[in-house]
Order: sequence, then structure tokens, then C-alpha cells
Amino acid sequence: MLQSTGRLSKALQLTLAVIKPDAVAHPLMSEALHQTILDNKFVIVRCKDLVWRRQDSEKFYAEHSERFFYQRLVEFMSSGPMRAYILARDDAIRHWRDLMGPTKVFRARYTSPACIRARFGLTDTRNTTHGSGQKCSEPLIVLNDETLDPVGSGTELA
Repeated sequence: MLQSTGRLSKALQLTLAVIKPDAVAHPLMSEALHQTILDNKFVIVRCKDLVWRRQDSEKFYAEHSERFFYQRLVEFMSSGPMRAYILARDDAIRHWRDLMGPTKVFRARYTSPACIRARFGLTDTRNTTHGSGQKCSEPLIVLNDETLDPVGSGTELA
């Protein structure tokens, strides 16, 4: 006879996590970030290395096209390989955003010194990570759009 705990498991939420080119360029930093993801109880559903062309970055960040930082962000995100993760966890979006910390590195170091951006970020643009701000199709856009060029095998990591 099978026994049950009597609890229903919660549905896991998916979120997009992108490790930006400044961090991917440093293997030890990439490894530390990967381990941080695992240490914080995220399930890695998929991981893929990507290189974006300028038009890919423009498309992805189109909502910011009128902002003063848009051109700098587009150039930076097109400057080298990135690593995109689809992460799963209960309340994954909130947990990932908390783990990343504030967008502005100086604020992150002051208010959340243990967060990823405080530990690894260099500037407000080179702040190591990107994360979805709300439930959306971003993970599917990033990892399934044929306009994005994969680097390496694109295999899943577990």
C-alpha cells in the first residue's frame, strides 16, 4: 500500500535568469553564480549559452527604448556570450529578484550586501544578471527564438 503525506505539492513557477557577458567572461564567477542558483533551491530546467546580435538585444529590451541607458544596455548585451537559465521554484520570480538584489550596484552593496549584484556587479549596466520582473513569456522567447544564436550545445544542466 502506498502512503501519502496528505499534502498537495505546489506548482512551481518559472522565471528567466540571464548571466550577463561581464560575468560569463570570467569562468570562476560563472561557476560561483551557478552554485548560488543551486544553493538557493532553484531547479535548473534549462541552461543555454547565447550570443545576441544587436537587433536581438534591441528586440528584447524594446520596452526601454526611450530610456537614457537603452543604447548602452543594447551594446553591452551584444558584446559577448551570456548564459540563460529557466529556473523553477515556488515563487521563483520573487526569489530570483531578491537574490539578484537592486539593479544599481551601489545601492545593492549598501542595502543587500549578500546579493549577487553587490557581490559581483561592476556598474548599473554591468550588474551581472537579468531577471524577469513579472510572469511572462520571456524564458521561452530567450531560449526558443530562432533569431538568437546558441553557443555550445545548449544542453540542460542539472
